[in-house]
Amino acid sequence: MACDLTAGRKVPCKDVVGGIKKVWFVDYGDLGAVTVHTSASGGDDEITAIGGSGNAYQYDVKGANSLEQAFNVSRENGTTFFEQTLSLTLTKLSKEDNKELKLIAYGRPHVFVQDYNGNTFACGLEHGMEVTGGTIVTGSAMGDLSGYTLTLTGNEVLPANFMELPSATLDDPFGSSAIVIVEGTNS
Repeated sequence: MACDLTAGRKVPCKDVVGGIKKVWFVDYGDLGAVTVHTSASGGDDEITAIGGSGNAYQYDVKGANSLEQAFNVSRENGTTFFEQTLSLTLTKLSKEDNKELKLIAYGRPHVFVQDYNGNTFACGLEHGMEVTGGTIVTGSAMGDLSGYTLTLTGNEVLPANFMELPSATLDDPFGSSAIVIVEGTNS
């Protein structure tokens, strides 16, 4: 049967940390053919090749940012899907950021998220991610946030895949693919 278990799990070492380090936005459809390595146990584990070309717009983030993936299972309907929710806080307001964040809200980009453990996840791989909320805020006290909050949500058949592309590094998880990283500027 296709849903038979294949492995157990022991309690892992306490050698990980939480948080997001970088996020890359790629226009929907620019990834082309994506190769997902399927393990001998039958699971769809990691992305090993991206056939398309385009730009990956890099956002460096700190602080209150998170990626959460919720299991959505219905025994009655026999369905399972994963809701990916990315919450971002971007400090400092600028007219350039207003323009770019508006474009992200209008589209449904593929989003790649790198955590502080060196893992990079592909979110919205099949269907893209939609902006489902956010704010542009000036704050009311001197120590308050003056910037943006953004929530993106995607519904996918699989959890966000890990990226394992040839020649990939922490600074360039797209490795030998034709995806070009476009870094931001300090504004």
